[in-house]
Amino acid sequence: MKVKKAVITAAGPDQRALPLQTLIDRNGEEKSVLAILIEQALTGAVEEACVVVWPGDEERYAQAIGPQAGHVRFVPQDRALGYGYAVYAAREFIAGEPFLHLVGDHLYIGSDAESCAAELLDVAQAQACSVSAVQATRESLLPRYGTIGGRRVAGHDRLYRIETVVEKPTPTEAEQRLLVSGMRAGHYLCFFGMHVLTPAVVDILGNLHAAAPESSLKLSTALTELARREQFLALEAPGRRYDIGSRYGLLIAQMALALSGSDRAEVLARMLELLADREAGSER
Repeated sequence: MKVKKAVITAAGPDQRALPLQTLIDRNGEEKSVLAILIEQALTGAVEEACVVVWPGDEERYAQAIGPQAGHVRFVPQDRALGYGYAVYAAREFIAGEPFLHLVGDHLYIGSDAESCAAELLDVAQAQACSVSAVQATRESLLPRYGTIGGRRVAGHDRLYRIETVVEKPTPTEAEQRLLVSGMRAGHYLCFFGMHVLTPAVVDILGNLHAAAPESSLKLSTALTELARREQFLALEAPGRRYDIGSRYGLLIAQMALALSGSDRAEVLARMLELLADREAGSER
C-alpha cells in the first residue's frame, strides 16, 4: 500500500490561527507550525499535501508554508460540520487513494531522528491496512481524545488490532469498554492525531453525511465502522504529541522542539540559568 498523499485539517473555529504561529524548529530555523507539519507529512513516498482550510484563509496559509508551497493544495471547508466533515471535504484530493492524515493544532516530535509519520507509513505499508498512531494516556486526559479498545498483535510490542473507538470517553466508560491488556492501571490508548487511512473511510464518511446532511460528522464514528469492515491497527508512537491549542501548549511544544534539536545544550543551560535566577529571587 503506497501512500502518496497527506491531508492536514485546519479549518476548525478554534484551530484556524494555530498553524500560523511561529516556532524555532529543531535545526534552529524560524518556521510556522504549518510549515513544520508539512515537512513532517512530506516524508517517504508522500509527494503532495492538502490543507483543509476555512474559505478565505488560503492566502495567509500559503504565505506561512515556505519552500514546500509547490507541494501543497488548499481545500476550503464550506460548512462547520465537525472533524469528520473536514476530512470528507478533501475527498476529491484523496481520489480513492490511501492517505496520511494529521491535525493542524498538534505537533509531533519523535524520540530520535526518524519522524513519527515515517514509522507510521512504514507500518501501514508492511501491514497493507489503515494504521492510527496512539499514545498511552492517563484517564484524567480522556475528555480530550478519541480512545481505542483492542488487543496486542502477536509478535509486536507496540502494535494493536483496533476493535472499538470511543470519542472522549468518561473514565467509567473507558474502564468498561477500552481496557487493553498490558497497559498500566488508569492508562488508555488514545489517538495521537496522526493516521494512515484507506479510502474506505471516505466512503463511510460519505454514507454518514448522506444519512444526516445537517448533522456534525464525527471521524471517530467512521473509524469504528472502519474497524468492523477491515483490518485496522494502532501503533503506539515512540514520540510525543503536543496540543498547541491547550494552555501553554505552544510554549511546551517549543521547548520540546528545542530539546530535541541541535541547540539542546544551549537551551538547557538557559533554562537552568532562569531557574537559578528565580530561586535566588525567592530567597531575597
